[in-house]
Amino acid sequence: MSLYFKYLLILFKSQMQYRTSFWLLSIGQFFIPFSIFAGLYFLFERFGQIKGWEFFEVALCFAVIHMAFSLSECFARGFDTFSSLIIKGDFDRVLVRPRSTFLQVLGSKFEFTRIGRLLQSAIVLIWALNNLPIEWSILKALTLFFMITSGVLIFTGIYMLAATMCFWTVQGLEVANIFTDGGREMAQYPLNIYQKWVARFFTYVIPFGTVNYLPLLFILGKTKGDEILYMLTPLAGSLFILPCFLVWQFGVRHYRSTGS
Repeated sequence: MSLYFKYLLILFKSQMQYRTSFWLLSIGQFFIPFSIFAGLYFLFERFGQIKGWEFFEVALCFAVIHMAFSLSECFARGFDTFSSLIIKGDFDRVLVRPRSTFLQVLGSKFEFTRIGRLLQSAIVLIWALNNLPIEWSILKALTLFFMITSGVLIFTGIYMLAATMCFWTVQGLEVANIFTDGGREMAQYPLNIYQKWVARFFTYVIPFGTVNYLPLLFILGKTKGDEILYMLTPLAGSLFILPCFLVWQFGVRHYRSTGS
């Protein structure tokens, strides 16, 4: 991991060479989810609640998924822009280095300007928690941490799957945005407001439901049954990255150089 942190430090220093640009981009990233959250606020201002969910309950759901997305965009951006390595033939150099291809691609690009999006999500999170009558315990605090961590791993896994497709398609496929940007937009609401097949898909296939809906029931005291199972669902969701890693390894083994 020392190599990973060296990548982190080098890229952070390079981005801070243009500080005005860095801060302007960060401010822009702050207001992008702000406009989405404003729409959420006015929606509840008009209708009061959605299928039994109050505004601050959904705001907590919104904050968790956007924090996870911003962190994954910051630290897993190398997979999101992986097609450029294939097109330029630079992945050949990655292969001859005595380090894991996963680590090298993961550390090839960081988007520190996503701190703006992260800050906005953190503000919403604090606001929501201050307005919800939650009886806090160590287990609930851990569950909230697991929700965000699991969300980061799920988004990272999706980026990895999209990057793996580049071994055969060269260019990145826009269809992946259905599960990154689209998944983020859908998962900012509790999944039970959608049709059952949608909720099942985003629970058992792309497990966003284990990040925002099931553990949220535990934190808000709405569980029916064994609370420990609801608490552990984020840990189950985080396992999504394991098959994604195996698919990535499969793609690396079947890579054919562009010859450039």
